Amino acid sequence: MTQFSDLNLNPKILKAIEEAGYTTPTPIQAGAIPAALEGRDVLGIAQTGTGKTASFTLPMIHTLARGRARARMPRSLVLCPTRELAAQVAENFDTYSKHVKLTKALLIGGVSFKEQDALIDRGVDVLIATPGRLLDHFERGKLLLTGVQVMVVDEADRMLDMGFIPDIERIFGLTPFTRQTLFFSATMAPEIERITNTFLSSPARVEVARQATASETIEQGVVIFKPGRREREGSDKRKILRLLIDAEGAGCSNAIIFCNRKSDVDICAKSLRKYGYDAAPIHGDLDQSQRTATLDKFRSGELRFLIASDVAARGLDIPSVSHVFNFDVPSNSEDYVHRIGRTGRAGRQGKAVMVSAPRDAKNLQAIEKLIGKEIPRIENPLKDEAPETKGHDQKDAKQVNPRGTNSKAKRDRSSKEHHKDRSATPEVMETVGLGEHLPSFIELSFEQRMDSR
Repeated sequence: MTQFSDLNLNPKILKAIEEAGYTTPTPIQAGAIPAALEGRDVLGIAQTGTGKTASFTLPMIHTLARGRARARMPRSLVLCPTRELAAQVAENFDTYSKHVKLTKALLIGGVSFKEQDALIDRGVDVLIATPGRLLDHFERGKLLLTGVQVMVVDEADRMLDMGFIPDIERIFGLTPFTRQTLFFSATMAPEIERITNTFLSSPARVEVARQATASETIEQGVVIFKPGRREREGSDKRKILRLLIDAEGAGCSNAIIFCNRKSDVDICAKSLRKYGYDAAPIHGDLDQSQRTATLDKFRSGELRFLIASDVAARGLDIPSVSHVFNFDVPSNSEDYVHRIGRTGRAGRQGKAVMVSAPRDAKNLQAIEKLIGKEIPRIENPLKDEAPETKGHDQKDAKQVNPRGTNSKAKRDRSSKEHHKDRSATPEVMETVGLGEHLPSFIELSFEQRMDSR
């Protein structure tokens, strides 16, 4: 089996790797690092959680160990689709370059331009950025990309999903033709293939897993349910989620719960907290400081449930996630693979459970076609409960009808009797749900009110 010591890396890098506790590279690392050290372009295709980040950070540090950065002209560039992924890449550079004197800058939204400009002005060896913020700096005349020796595009298929491909193509055009390009993606959509054919020169293709496959260490399952009433679908799904969490018991040490929409992320997190679950949301509309603090708590174990949109589905290195719950079936089948890839990492066992309503049938079918197998069905935990008595329906009914007059028919009958006999006196008429203090004139008919004048 290949060891890091067999990869001809700088001894200072090997020392940092050893101090980080690693000795054996993952398959994508063992395949990509030697080609990158030779100066070749690399096209790396591997499922999430396989160690792609070290596949490019280690050879980049080795290449950049000699040389000096110039002001406003970074020597290398790493493009990431999200702030969180960019921050994680920066952490990897800090870990593996601790014995090598390299400077870096992180260009992401939510941080002032002034602070980032100051770093760029001093000169950086490694520039890690999201495409939008990078182009913002370039258009302000604060950045030149003509000195880039190595360019990395990380999570390229996610860039495609988020609409960054035009920006990526523009950035490629701003860098030297002689640059080395390291291109990593979990899947190879036709548009991604077109870009690699255009901008990569005879790349070493390293593919360590069948495209869009989930790790074999992940136990998968899906609950298919039909809500008793359409308007109850959201609350029914939230109750199913709670029952699924409870069924896992102590085995569910922590979990990421994915929703399709940001609004549902907030609703789901609020609902879980209401029922005593330790949960917090993370999505693109939250302040960067809040997102970072939430992730830090989840990583450290202070937070048990992270409720997320797909901003957290890619590349976040949280190795010990025991469960992933898909509160919503993702509309993009490839997102399913990336979501559940948050668990079962680095050879650990994990579990992924999804909740599917009837309208999700086509998306569920697409997911199963993509992964090449049927997801095992899990019995609906609400199966034996009548819809009209589930959850808070019963409690709410008691609150709405404190006197026990719980039928619409009775209210309708009362209303008909009222209109039938307009001469009825207030004393013999029953007013449902308004209390004993009702002013008597309200119970009079229109004619009776006019007569009383």
